[in-house]
Amino acid sequence: MVSDMKKIFILQKDLPTGRPGFTLLEILLAVVVIGILVGIVIVATNPDKRSADVRNAQRRSDVRIILNAVHQYCLNNNNSLPASITNMETGVCSDAGVCVGLIKLSADLVPAYIASLPIDPSQAAVAGGATGYTIYKNITNGRVTVKAPWAENSALISLTR
Repeated sequence: MVSDMKKIFILQKDLPTGRPGFTLLEILLAVVVIGILVGIVIVATNPDKRSADVRNAQRRSDVRIILNAVHQYCLNNNNSLPASITNMETGVCSDAGVCVGLIKLSADLVPAYIASLPIDPSQAAVAGGATGYTIYKNITNGRVTVKAPWAENSALISLTR
């Protein structure tokens, strides 16, 4: 038994004396693989929320575009709003829509101030020509508000000028 222990000791003693450790390349590869796996897990955990967030970002942009077009209209028309904007929150009609019960801003804004009225990103073709956005004028302060009522994830998307 002592001779067996002696053999083990001798074998360990005769190992090469190189420094143990990882190379820089091995560490970088490990970090990249971990990063890829974390990215896959984040996307896989809740893709619906991420898609809704992207659509909400588009809605914020669309609301800003509509309000900026109305503002430019006002600047060019002695601070008067398009006649169709009232103090009641009403849906905005698209360029090609029938516009029953909706405000048709396209006659005032398209193409002079905006190429075409944006349509809510969750709606491929909105019934009756609705864009999915609403607009109204506050009767007390005269400010115009554009809203995106179909915002997702409990987001409130509204812009006033």
